[in-house]
Amino acid sequence: MSKISVFNHISIDGFFAGLNDEIDWFKEIKRDDEWDKYIHNQAGSGNSALIFGHTTYEMMKSYWPTPEAIKNDPGMAKSVNESPKIVFSKKLKKVEEVSNLPAGQASWKNITLYHEINPKEIIKLKKNNDMTILGSGSIVQQFSNLNLIDDYFLVVVPIVLGAGKSLFDDVKSMNLKLIDARTFKNGIVLLHYEPD
Repeated sequence: MSKISVFNHISIDGFFAGLNDEIDWFKEIKRDDEWDKYIHNQAGSGNSALIFGHTTYEMMKSYWPTPEAIKNDPGMAKSVNESPKIVFSKKLKKVEEVSNLPAGQASWKNITLYHEINPKEIIKLKKNNDMTILGSGSIVQQFSNLNLIDDYFLVVVPIVLGAGKSLFDDVKSMNLKLIDARTFKNGIVLLHYEPD
């Protein structure tokens, strides 16, 4: 059976974004070959569909198909650009696939838009392949409250924001079981939990 996972960066004080949705703080992560290798292995390990909310979708779309992203991280850019993408948004009226771009720029394709989270539809989608929620705190919260998440991968970044948007804001109480904890030389701690 396929799984739905969360893969999110959080600050030590539990925020996935600043008060104005800024996520530039995790660009401060120091380079670490072991961390880079882990991330690239995860990105290349399968054909997981990527799940976004409106804000995260717009951020990803504005960066990963660009020549800059392809130059800086070609493997990750290829994985993100070619993976199936599922967007949940009440505001977006449509999503457009972009192809036939200038040389050096990747296409942005395989996108499906949903205006609401229907648990039965999600379970049907899950039968086809694994799904990973990136960013998108409100989507994480809604999926958590509907008991749709199988794995939580929390990337704890060694920074205190002091204020921001909590990843688990408005999530009903739940117990999680620690499956794995892994530390990296750049100060990151990767925590893998499953619902208990």
